[in-house]
Amino acid sequence: MTSAARRSGPTGTLLTLLDLDDLGGARTDKDVFVGPSERQPRHRVFGGQVLAQSLVAASRTVTGERPVHSMHAYFLRPGDADKSITFGVERLRDGRSFSARQVHAYQDGNPILSMIASFQEESEGVEHQSAMPEGIPDPESLPSTADLLGEIDHPVAQYWAFDRPFDVRHVDPAIYISSSGPQVARNAVWMKTIEPMPDDDMLHRAALAFASDYTLLEPVLRRHGLSWITPGMSVASLDHAMWWHRPVRVDEWLLYVQESPSAQGARGLGAGKVFNRHGVHVASVAQEGMVRLPYLEGPA
Repeated sequence: MTSAARRSGPTGTLLTLLDLDDLGGARTDKDVFVGPSERQPRHRVFGGQVLAQSLVAASRTVTGERPVHSMHAYFLRPGDADKSITFGVERLRDGRSFSARQVHAYQDGNPILSMIASFQEESEGVEHQSAMPEGIPDPESLPSTADLLGEIDHPVAQYWAFDRPFDVRHVDPAIYISSSGPQVARNAVWMKTIEPMPDDDMLHRAALAFASDYTLLEPVLRRHGLSWITPGMSVASLDHAMWWHRPVRVDEWLLYVQESPSAQGARGLGAGKVFNRHGVHVASVAQEGMVRLPYLEGPA
């Protein structure tokens, strides 16, 4: 384990999660890695953790300077946050400038996530980008999660307030415990790690995948006046796709702008764009999630 990974605090925890053990030749047809799970109040593995660890596992099998540029993943089963996770990596292809890897994450022999990721050597080509929204308040002017939830004596509130590795600040009123604002299918947050990260491009890309799972379904909830503590509501990520457009540092403020183009059939789609503070569009994200409400379900 690196000295950075031994640091205390939420950022140190993140680095520890991403410092996988390489089991090498445990399997002849796959590269195998093992990583810890972060303890959670509800004992379920956070989806962003498995995404980030799977990317790190895949990247360990790619030689040369080929940063990840896209990944597509399905969450297959809920993970147990009290158990470690095994990652099997299949080397699908190594081409002249692209490498493709398939990763399966397992607990107790059962897959909990399946991912394909693509890596590419830096190349020159045409270039354009989306514009960063105007009129967004600075993150320093917005309350942190600790400001909003720090005094609530509940394990989930305390974890969100103090133990998550990212400082997340909502541009619109947060929907942690209520959703009293306009019912719009939009959401935006500023986010960055609590402490500085090592100068490792792959770690920053993996950490961005970790954080991208925090709020991407909030536009669905906000559109229907729902908060995270709506009685009887069940929310779960079903899949996750991500594209890295340009280098990124997660220990500097990033604006994560999200919208939901559709919700139907107890599923909602979230789409997001990530900009750095200079207005550079660094990544795009999409996720479909299950959103079930007891008063909308039919008879058993």
